[in-house]
Amino acid sequence: MALQHPAGRDGPVGDDRHESRDERMDRNFVELLQELRVLQTGTQILAGFLMTLPFQARFPDLTGEQRAVFLVAIVLAFLTTVLLVGPVSLHRALFRQHRKDDLVQVSHRMARAGLVTLGLTMTAVLVLIFGVVLGRTAGYAAGVAALLVFGSLWWGLPAWMRRRPARSGTGSPGEPTRA
Repeated sequence: MALQHPAGRDGPVGDDRHESRDERMDRNFVELLQELRVLQTGTQILAGFLMTLPFQARFPDLTGEQRAVFLVAIVLAFLTTVLLVGPVSLHRALFRQHRKDDLVQVSHRMARAGLVTLGLTMTAVLVLIFGVVLGRTAGYAAGVAALLVFGSLWWGLPAWMRRRPARSGTGSPGEPTRA
């Protein structure tokens, strides 16, 4: 339910930003793009690194299983790049079409999917590296550990925080808030 503010501005109940729907969508998209900028660079570097591996001297020494893990990692890195760069392409395609709501919704979903594929990419890379350096069992153990860390911090923690009431306080910056 939207709370009506002066001058035609609206927002969710309890939202004191006093911004119009268009302003909110613009802000949401800018915030999303800021997050994506952080992710895109690292993802592209990881994908570029993976693309060089087949041209390294030791690559022919990999087992068939290790090559399969490598191929999974490179496909996941490709998907991650497509998903995390996709909102920029989508913005260009929809520029000045008055579709900001759709752009924000689809871009949000692409970013979420990109985070999933990024976690899976990094997991596959850890499986490969630990597998080459320490052996198959260590590789799979590192993969399971990575999935647990990503799952806990990227899914579990936000889910837990959404169930808890938001903290609000009136104290000065740096002062702990009270529930």
